Amino acid sequence: PLVDILFRRSAGRLVASLTRAFGPTNLDLAEEVVQDALLKALQTWPFEGIPRDPEAWIFRVARNRALDVLRRRGKVEEPTEMARLEEIVTVPAARAGADDDELSMIYMCCHPDLPFESRVALTLRTVGGLSTEEIAAAFLSKRSTIQQRIVRAKNAIRKRGVSLYVPVGVDRARRLESVMAVLYLLFNEGYSATEGENLIRNELCGEAIRLARLLADNSASAGPDIDALLSLFLFQASRLPARTDVAGAVVLLENQDRRLWSQRLIAEGMSRLTRAMDSPRLTRYHLEAGIAATHAAAPSWEETAWERIIDQYDLLSDLAPSPVVTVNRAVAVAMSGDVSTALAQLDEVRPGELEEYYLLPATRARLLMMSGRGAEAAVEYRRALMSCRSEPVRRHFERRLRELGQH
Repeated sequence: PLVDILFRRSAGRLVASLTRAFGPTNLDLAEEVVQDALLKALQTWPFEGIPRDPEAWIFRVARNRALDVLRRRGKVEEPTEMARLEEIVTVPAARAGADDDELSMIYMCCHPDLPFESRVALTLRTVGGLSTEEIAAAFLSKRSTIQQRIVRAKNAIRKRGVSLYVPVGVDRARRLESVMAVLYLLFNEGYSATEGENLIRNELCGEAIRLARLLADNSASAGPDIDALLSLFLFQASRLPARTDVAGAVVLLENQDRRLWSQRLIAEGMSRLTRAMDSPRLTRYHLEAGIAATHAAAPSWEETAWERIIDQYDLLSDLAPSPVVTVNRAVAVAMSGDVSTALAQLDEVRPGELEEYYLLPATRARLLMMSGRGAEAAVEYRRALMSCRSEPVRRHFERRLRELGQH
């Protein structure tokens, strides 16, 4: 429905512009009136028709509702003050600084003084337009837990007097690191949903890309780091149409129909990565984007430059070591032809580091199958099933067990 599409695309911008006018202390009010305006659209548009500029209509309804609430609360008494607010609170699309409002909101939600979990929840709710229920489902949390994080974050913003602005210099660098971490988490959850019937949540991937583009294309926030992150998203998103079949079943990278990959997104990813390399330092995002670019450039699975990918994982291990990097590097080593070394590297992951994550046993199972050790692979697939909450991935493991005659 049009209102749902508008909410996804415009809610963050509308809330940000209202928060700019009325101040961060009225963030709750800004969210409330935007939701009220969207509800009114659902009630009236089917009978009165869709207005020529739907976003402007929603914004005017939300703005007038906010002004009414503030007047009743005694926050706006003088006619001159009301006139000033009416002049300031203009439709975002008609004002040159609209993008700055949303950028400011992103930076405010990702203030480093807030706990990371609260930054994620507040950004997705306020800027991304996701409901509390959607955020809870995406990150395997209770609705009440997410709601508490959002409330605590808003209280902290009020208590600290956090302002709505686009930071510069050292302040920008501190905030941008937090922003990128939130967007990275958002995209990854959309790319491979932790739970549920669908492997992919396109709305999360799309929102992460939209916000990353907003940052990358604004002179106040542009830079190699955000270009690297955006290029990573674009390379990964280019493969989304090929990651599942018509029945929703998982299609592994080696079996994907590369004709389905979006060449437009790959081309933009290459352009962004080229820009990102104009940097005095490499980040984890540069290296991960480089690995994704190598896959995107390969004509086929067999022709993938595995040695180059291994080298990139070596750099990533030095820069940002993690058990996930170790597991992914082991896959590249196996695909280069050395399965025994790859299995030995998986054994280096300490017990407990990936205890609740199905990636480790699933990868070990895959490499054991490549080695012809089916019985051992079946044990690992059963272990992976125990910690996996994604239904498409679970069905993939069950299919593997059937192939091994173990299910």
